[in-house]
Amino acid sequence: MLNKFLDYLLLEKRYSPHTITNYRKDLEDFSCFHFDKEGEDNIISAEKIHIRNFIFHCGENNLSKRTINRKLSSLRGFYLFLLKINEIERSPVESIKSMKMFGEKQIPYSEDEMQKMQNLYKTIDISLLDQLILEILYQTGLRKAELCSLLLENVNIDECQIKIIGKANKERIVPVSKELIFSMKNFIKERIPLAVDQDFFLINKKGKRINDKYVYRVVNKYLNLVTIKNKKNPHSLRHSFATHLIENGAEILQVKKLLGHQSLASTQVYVDANIVKLKKVFEKTHPRAKSE
Repeated sequence: MLNKFLDYLLLEKRYSPHTITNYRKDLEDFSCFHFDKEGEDNIISAEKIHIRNFIFHCGENNLSKRTINRKLSSLRGFYLFLLKINEIERSPVESIKSMKMFGEKQIPYSEDEMQKMQNLYKTIDISLLDQLILEILYQTGLRKAELCSLLLENVNIDECQIKIIGKANKERIVPVSKELIFSMKNFIKERIPLAVDQDFFLINKKGKRINDKYVYRVVNKYLNLVTIKNKKNPHSLRHSFATHLIENGAEILQVKKLLGHQSLASTQVYVDANIVKLKKVFEKTHPRAKSE
């Protein structure tokens, strides 16, 4: 039943391989725990008390709240799938709430840091592939998985835009600067004509599509040269993309579309992060504030 669920995530929900790997691990962890405690490896019949015991077990093993919540989310998705195909009548995770978290504040890179990164391309030996990884992430706000799965046919050179297949197989169009399009056009010319993974846009010299680990290494390597901030990962570039758009006057609904968020609340964090700057705008522009 686990493989059937994972096939559902891959073929119908169109989840990324990385996400499916996490689901598999989380469910296998619970299955091992359930067998160890109950002598039963069939988790379909698991009850609420078994889920709670598993959460307690995770806490005893010093797993972070974020990791425990992810495991809960995986279990929640699995049992919802079983409900959908009428394998069970009620989910054992139904009334179990996720652990409360006080999220660490995300600090975006400054525009100066991003300019320093762009200046690097002229002073160091960096491949066009690595340069595109950095610039596409920052200029479009793509998720790491979306970048790796970007199809060649979805890169529209003439219209200066790319089509992204995001979470839940939802499509969105993202504009691209002329400068970046020029680099993308040159990359297409250099690509191996009959590559192994020729359907994908970003492929290495062996003709294989890039993966999550490679993208992380590239981002971490070059951001280490321009910033002393602790977090140097692909999501930080996405965060900086959204923050810089809002700082320069973009409307939150427009940013929501570009990021591919389903909920406005997900985009709201970028507004909240800029509340000090927004207060200054208010003081300079609103009639009541100006009169004071």
